[in-house]
Amino acid sequence: MRAVVNTDDGIRTVEVDEPDGTGVRISVAAAGICGTDVQLAGAGLTGFVYGHEFAGVDDAGRAYFVEPTLYGGECEECRGGNPQRCTEPGHGNLGVFSDGGMAETIVVPEYTLLELPPRLDVNDACLIEPGAVAWHAVRRAQVRPGERLLVVGGATIGLLAAAAAEHQGIDTDVEARHEHQLAAAERLGFGRPSGHYDVVIDAAGSETSLARSADAARPGGRIVSLGVYLDMMPVPGSAVSQVKELTYVNSIAYGRYDGVREVEQAASLLAGEPELARTLITHRYPIDDAREAFRVAADREAGAIKVVIEP
Repeated sequence: MRAVVNTDDGIRTVEVDEPDGTGVRISVAAAGICGTDVQLAGAGLTGFVYGHEFAGVDDAGRAYFVEPTLYGGECEECRGGNPQRCTEPGHGNLGVFSDGGMAETIVVPEYTLLELPPRLDVNDACLIEPGAVAWHAVRRAQVRPGERLLVVGGATIGLLAAAAAEHQGIDTDVEARHEHQLAAAERLGFGRPSGHYDVVIDAAGSETSLARSADAARPGGRIVSLGVYLDMMPVPGSAVSQVKELTYVNSIAYGRYDGVREVEQAASLLAGEPELARTLITHRYPIDDAREAFRVAADREAGAIKVVIEP
């Protein structure tokens, strides 16, 4: 079967063996390219099939999203609803050091499956993964009634964070760097930045976005970091963060809250607001064009928001 891997010559679509082992066989319908995938490919990580944002159908034709978190379920973190912080041997993520969903077929543990709501197309359901990341960040922000929220970053995660916040009754503005991101934010009904904010979500993950987040926060405000920093996290120093007494909150992946899977909440959001998928998925490529898909995903000037591979 065909699958997307990173090689000494960069991202390639290659022939690999059919998956085996115990679990549920899923024929992948769509796999999104995450900014983390682009980072990992650029860093030269090899040895596994890429793709942690994906959905497909089982042998009976039932449509599922696959939650890529691998966990044991017995440690304190798992029992507390945080499988993304699992401390047991074998924890990890499909598509990051273990074979993921940028392939025609994958076999996954049954516990990873989430049956799709009827109104959510399987070819759009790869958005559930970044949607759950965004939902978790908004929950971590603990926005109180009357507080103002700004999202810095107009890519997929940022726009989904704004959508999750609005869905929870929080008025949200979005700051984006590129014109097509600003147009998408406007199409989805989010405001433009003005003044200072009680909570700022940094969804861009760069030194400049962290600096901008600190500048936009009011004294005593909170900053939720959604960016992936492979080295150090460059938090602004005393001239801003300490003088304002800002609080920094990290947010990673998603889990369970009050017994409900956050991927399920993201799926409900996407099913109820079809304009999100229509706006965010800007490019779709067949699996044989994975190299070009990664190139476009890495080039913000190309007008991409979410690039999807459809095996």
